[in-house]
Amino acid sequence: MQQFLADVKTLRERAREDIDQGPLTDLRGADLDRVINVLNQALATEIVCVLRYKRHYFTADGLNALSAADEFLEHASEEQDHADQIAERIQQLGGDPDFSPDVVTGRSHSAYDSSEELEAMMREDLVAERVVIASYCEIINWLGDGDPNTRRMLESILAVEEEHAEDMLDLLTGIS
Repeated sequence: MQQFLADVKTLRERAREDIDQGPLTDLRGADLDRVINVLNQALATEIVCVLRYKRHYFTADGLNALSAADEFLEHASEEQDHADQIAERIQQLGGDPDFSPDVVTGRSHSAYDSSEELEAMMREDLVAERVVIASYCEIINWLGDGDPNTRRMLESILAVEEEHAEDMLDLLTGIS
């Protein structure tokens, strides 16, 4: 059976040895460069989601537009929060959060959408949420115990993304 906790003296020595790494602790075998790369993909995905929801908020029109637009705006705000969390984690891991507009759409797992009709906007948002959910599930499984802090952050974001998908489905069901 593996010892649960190293003695206090050992913990203190390890902390002093790696003091220049700040909050970064042993990633338990995770490939740090790969984790940062994957997180930059997730960051790009969240940025594209913010932009898509903002566009839908400002262009939603029609009978059910008000409630849908409110939902789009709320989701845009939550997606921005996700982007901020991911960027902060990249920085904590010693990486560089990549906000470059030249690479964001190429790295994003979800697509930008410029639909004109409200129902099409909702459908595209639901598709995008389903892509993000599948993507984050794969990343979480890949991380396993290799980087528990990143995994927990993504699990928390995943729960909100699942709520977004449910919201889009409810909106679509309400107009059908």
